[in-house]
Amino acid sequence: MKGGVGDMASGIKIRTSSKDGLTTVRSIIKHPMNTGFEFDDDKGEVIPVYFIKEVICKHNDKVVLRCDWSRAVSKNPYLSFVFEGAIEGDTVSISWTDSKGLSESATITLK
Repeated sequence: MKGGVGDMASGIKIRTSSKDGLTTVRSIIKHPMNTGFEFDDDKGEVIPVYFIKEVICKHNDKVVLRCDWSRAVSKNPYLSFVFEGAIEGDTVSISWTDSKGLSESATITLK
């Protein structure tokens, strides 16, 4: 089975590859991930804390990975994981919710 590439217009970029019944998912999530400890010299104030709190990854409608993140995760975080049981035509989706209650999701179909 060939891999898939997610919607490039989204802030979540997803790539997949499969071999020997295992599917590897690699993703970059565009997000500032501010720790609340950085200082903005131009404004003369601390940049408020702002980070992704939860990430949910699904194969079709089944959750295969759930992450609880904190402000210790870097800007534009990279996420990679492996799961089994995917076949061509299945979907992989990644969604997140941040500390301001905003969220985003992206879905790809495996080829």
